Amino acid sequence: MFLRQLTRDDVDNLLGIFSDFIAMQYYPNTKSREETEEWICRNLESYQKYGIGLWAAILKDSNEFAGQCGLVVQHVDGKTEIEIGYLFLRKYWGQGLAKEAALACRNYGFTSLNFTRLISLINPNNIPSRRVAEKIGMTLEKEVKWEKTGNIQCVYAIARM
Repeated sequence: MFLRQLTRDDVDNLLGIFSDFIAMQYYPNTKSREETEEWICRNLESYQKYGIGLWAAILKDSNEFAGQCGLVVQHVDGKTEIEIGYLFLRKYWGQGLAKEAALACRNYGFTSLNFTRLISLINPNNIPSRRVAEKIGMTLEKEVKWEKTGNIQCVYAIARM
């Protein structure tokens, strides 16, 4: 698998995730085509402003879109944090792709970008995502009411060694 920047051509790929009620069960809601286009635009802006964002996860063998993973600027408890975020098409769940992509993002964030701390914001009921965070060395730090959604989120964190 490799990661690349999202493009406007990824709308249908992302809709495969964003319109799937099961894939989105731990998020506030599913997304429409228009909301997905806005999502891509926000990531394009993030690439320009911060040099990071969510990237398309592409399978090497087939060049097929599998999901998204990346580093995102978030505001949590009045602090600016860098989050590792990941979300994959359901047909790829349970294959280790989220762990592989999240680990690559963790290593890139620490080694190439010199971040000293990374977090993941995860719905407390999203056990598979919590396991991914733990498998890449993150530990549960706290639960917060995230101002962006008003929902309770687990904050998993890891510091650079």
